[in-house]
Amino acid sequence: MAKSVVLAEKPSVARDIARVLKCHKKGNGYLEGDRYIVTWALGHLVTHATPEQYDKKYQKWTLEDLPIIPNSFKLVPIRQTTKQYNAVKAQLNRKDVNEVIIATDAGREGELVARWILERANIRKPIKRLWISSVTDKAIQDGFRQLKDGRAYDNLYAAAVARAEADWIVGINATRALTVKHNAQLSTGRVQTPTLAMIRAREEEIQNFKPKTYYGLEVQTDDALFVWQDAKGNTRTFDESKMKKMFAQLENEKDAEVVHVETKPKKTYAKPLFDLTELQKEAFHRWKWSAKETLNTLQNLYERHKIVTYPRTDSKHLTSDMQSTLLDRIRAVNRGTYRDIAQQIARTKPLVIQKGVVNDKLVTDHHAIIPTEEPPNYMSLSGSEKQLYDLITARFLATFLGPAEFEQMTVTIRVGDETFKARGEKMTKLGHRAVTESTLTESTLLPSFSKGQKLPIRSLHRTSGETKPPARFNEGTLLAAMENPSAFMQGESKQAVQTLQETGGIGTVATRAEIIERLFQMFVIEKKGNELYTTSKGRQLLNLVPEELKSPALTAEWETNLTKIAHGKMKKEAFIQEMIDFSKKTVNNIKNDTTKFKHDNVSGKTCPDCGKFLLRVNGKRGVMLVCQDRECGHRQNVSQQTNARCPNCRKKLQLRGEGEGRIFVCSCGHREKLSSFEKRRKKSTNAKADKRTVQKYMKQQDDEPVNTALADALKQLFDK
Repeated sequence: MAKSVVLAEKPSVARDIARVLKCHKKGNGYLEGDRYIVTWALGHLVTHATPEQYDKKYQKWTLEDLPIIPNSFKLVPIRQTTKQYNAVKAQLNRKDVNEVIIATDAGREGELVARWILERANIRKPIKRLWISSVTDKAIQDGFRQLKDGRAYDNLYAAAVARAEADWIVGINATRALTVKHNAQLSTGRVQTPTLAMIRAREEEIQNFKPKTYYGLEVQTDDALFVWQDAKGNTRTFDESKMKKMFAQLENEKDAEVVHVETKPKKTYAKPLFDLTELQKEAFHRWKWSAKETLNTLQNLYERHKIVTYPRTDSKHLTSDMQSTLLDRIRAVNRGTYRDIAQQIARTKPLVIQKGVVNDKLVTDHHAIIPTEEPPNYMSLSGSEKQLYDLITARFLATFLGPAEFEQMTVTIRVGDETFKARGEKMTKLGHRAVTESTLTESTLLPSFSKGQKLPIRSLHRTSGETKPPARFNEGTLLAAMENPSAFMQGESKQAVQTLQETGGIGTVATRAEIIERLFQMFVIEKKGNELYTTSKGRQLLNLVPEELKSPALTAEWETNLTKIAHGKMKKEAFIQEMIDFSKKTVNNIKNDTTKFKHDNVSGKTCPDCGKFLLRVNGKRGVMLVCQDRECGHRQNVSQQTNARCPNCRKKLQLRGEGEGRIFVCSCGHREKLSSFEKRRKKSTNAKADKRTVQKYMKQQDDEPVNTALADALKQLFDK
């Protein structure tokens, strides 16, 4: 009987598909059943050859050999995963296999993962495509009933190849040119360099900022605080003499008169559902998670637990064909944090979702991130996984709860010839705020006022402050700027700005976290607290890189052309020729540049391998010493921030040194050898119940214990 090979992107997804397809026979890198053979990649198994794999002369980096432009690109198996590539290839070449079903992630890069494997293995068998947004059993079953013709995605594959080849041509040549010219480890790329440039532009904006003092006036009555406002609605002025004069005119006034009372009904609607970038921004805002940390946690919820939909999406909307699944998704979440609200929504007839959430036109490859129909097993979730799942669940449920409704009261009083206003709000219907943290409190309420009412003035006082510069970037705000970099595109065409707004900015939702991590690894940015700073190396790199590589406009141009390729409106070859011409120009500019690069972070220590001075650099999680010779590459840790806590003040400890002599150090003065710390931790672990044991016990109870000795004892153990 002829069989089909199903090629998944990751082992966990392959196992899920294999279970649904009843493929239980285990083989070397695959699972087999009566009709299907399910195998998997490990992310990419195949990649572009390096320059030295085209010609050994490129092992030595020289300016004379640049630019390097392959006549045709070679694909090679990735060395670390060659064993799995050979296992996949063996199944694809089986004589009893007559077709291939691509089941990698449904998107441009997922298409590249599979097609590169097929191309390298020289497979010419018919292709079908599984295109799904979650890996629940139901989604897999539905997807296999609606397999697509693989040829329908040929243009998407062409766009993916064009992106990969262009990044190789531009990135490798510019990076080699910079590195050789300045004998330093310098790297550039069409996304990472504009991202670095945005961080630097914000720094310069802060450095050049000149604060201005502003002035205001407030009236305190028995019932409320009223703020001065001019005819244009401004509540402050930069004219100090004007404010002093006004204060002098009003300071002897005893009463204020209510001249206007307005009460308006207001509504607020639930925020849009999460795409990946919005979720990363929210997780940073709430818990200071890095973009990478959020993505990794989300990937676990998707692949391992199967309780959320596809993570790497840039859409905040749902498709109309999903409406029949919404009730099952609501029922799936009715056992956790939002159990009562989920049950309340599930009983609503008919089920109504907020207008605008379902919009086929605004969904690209994948819809927004929402819960699947799979009920979560909370005992199997880590603390961070539960936090993120609850966040996604709350945003999803909020769209079924209707608008939050409140009355907004604005009271206008007159003192002398000047106007003052106070505003308050009274909630009348919680709506979506039943699952958010922004519920209005009593402190926003105003008492009743009537027009013509006289209010005794308790105090009149002047206020002042200074204008503040824009805040430095953190990982959350940097993600937002990458998504919408228009503020950093002064001088660029309106078309370029519009293109980036339409295509979702620079980078993709799938790669932005990696780009930020890459900037840390290159030591061109560093973190102080939660804020991002460019390093001397980063600032010098921006002076050395050609202008075109620093602007988001380059990505705008690329994305415009890649979209055309994906829709069959442009040939890949035409785009690549543009990239070759651009690369030649870039290399020539670097060769002729007279700007010098200088290491200004040289330490007093020499490299044990080559004898040159080591550079002291601030990595994302600590301080390192790095050899300045790019060909040496020696690195050693000086100190790193850990999650271990000081036994005295509970602050995070810093680990210093290397090898057996490493010690933990705290800002409070506590010092402890690593060996002593490990003994203390082991003793502490053995002395108390672990978190999972406590959670499991509490879960088994019908109701939460109230004032019981056992519950109190367990809580004390858990909180230690």
